[in-house]
Amino acid sequence: MEMQEKVHLIKEVVEAKREKFARVSDAVWAVPELYFKETQSAAILIQALKEEGFAVEEGVDGIPTAFIGTWGTGKPVIGILGEFDALPGLSQEAACPEHRELVPGGPGHGCGHNALGAGAMAAAVAAKDYMERTGLTGTIRYYGCPAEEAGWGKMFLARDGYFDDLDACYTWHPGIGNMVQSTSSLANMCAFFTFRGRTAHAAAAPHLGRSALDACELMNVGVNYLREHVIPEARIHYAYQDVGGSAPNVVQDHAQLKYFIRAPKITQVKEIGERVKDIARGAALMTGTELEIYFSAGMCDYVPNDALSYLLSEALEAVGGPSFDDADRALAKEFFDSYSASEIEASLKRLSYNYDDWADYRTIPLVEKVGPYKPSDAYGFGSTDVGDASYAAPTAQMNVATYANGTPGHSWQVTAQVGSTITHKALVTVAEAIGLAAILTIERPETVKAAREEYVKETGGKYICPVGMDAKPELEHV
Repeated sequence: MEMQEKVHLIKEVVEAKREKFARVSDAVWAVPELYFKETQSAAILIQALKEEGFAVEEGVDGIPTAFIGTWGTGKPVIGILGEFDALPGLSQEAACPEHRELVPGGPGHGCGHNALGAGAMAAAVAAKDYMERTGLTGTIRYYGCPAEEAGWGKMFLARDGYFDDLDACYTWHPGIGNMVQSTSSLANMCAFFTFRGRTAHAAAAPHLGRSALDACELMNVGVNYLREHVIPEARIHYAYQDVGGSAPNVVQDHAQLKYFIRAPKITQVKEIGERVKDIARGAALMTGTELEIYFSAGMCDYVPNDALSYLLSEALEAVGGPSFDDADRALAKEFFDSYSASEIEASLKRLSYNYDDWADYRTIPLVEKVGPYKPSDAYGFGSTDVGDASYAAPTAQMNVATYANGTPGHSWQVTAQVGSTITHKALVTVAEAIGLAAILTIERPETVKAAREEYVKETGGKYICPVGMDAKPELEHV
């Protein structure tokens, strides 16, 4: 079958169910849930997969909201990653360019994961429907990945082997352009440092106390000096989880810090983590306190697989960008006109990796054309657990324009637009592009071979877990 015929067929199977895909996205948008609490969101996606003939395994890896939907048999095995968690404090009316909370202080889909989960599901269904029509064989597997924003569900799935048999892994993320991601992301580790001391009267007998709060303070001072002596790309953030109480006349016998450690590569993060541990141990020695260190989770840096990324880009260019209408463009312009010059420049930087004419978009509210894939050594300053999937299997990731150019990430403006018809158009493109990429992967064993060889070369062929086997999802904290 010629490429033009493939594109025609994938568009036909997606068009037949586009309204269903939009309903799934809107249904998840309407019930925004935080990490590891996504019970309603997961149920919506699970039901949709079952209706489409996928066998669904629920509660995967002991995580109640993790699930895997499988259709087909044999090789190759194509994984498609979906997410569905929301963010706190980003409740917002759909399609509204003014800040209007639906629930004061409530969560909202300020990263567009309602669309991410629905779009990935739509792609899995599109590939399945195409295969049923043509008799093509292979396995399509949808991963319902919870807690990307704060719990890092893919790390646990990768650590425990759920991606190991994948020949290719595809995903996407809502964005401001239509392009396959060539940049990496920062690796990240999350750690808790809990100090325990001894209470005493801070005025009458302070010498009898051992201050856990002092230990936290000394640890922070030590880490502050460390910042000069790590690679400049590294970032070390902290927040108090427990300050030991509210009474200054009592020596605090308990206190806790939570740290994030970021760097371009997971190996660098792990090295810095060991140095941070030593500082914490020193703080405990100086204060005579006991210390418990717990690295709870982490994210590997994203490693784009060029073999799969070129294939995904070929599929995206073949199906074309979203078919926006005048109403979509008008809504995007309302948002675009409210953004600052610096917000628009930040968007242009993201576009510059794929679009030669990126500077022309300073005045364009909605990006409609596709930017070709261009390998890059650059990395962003955020982190994503898609990186863990990329260390466990060959992986490619794309963006599709789901909101106006200039829209800042993790904002109420994202929440508003991923509940609009702009996103409905984007879902069609996602389903067509990733669905077609899955089909091309099945038809091209030479690409599967090249992707595996590249994966082994870039990662060593073995997943590097940021934390140990003792780490568990933070279900008790939700």
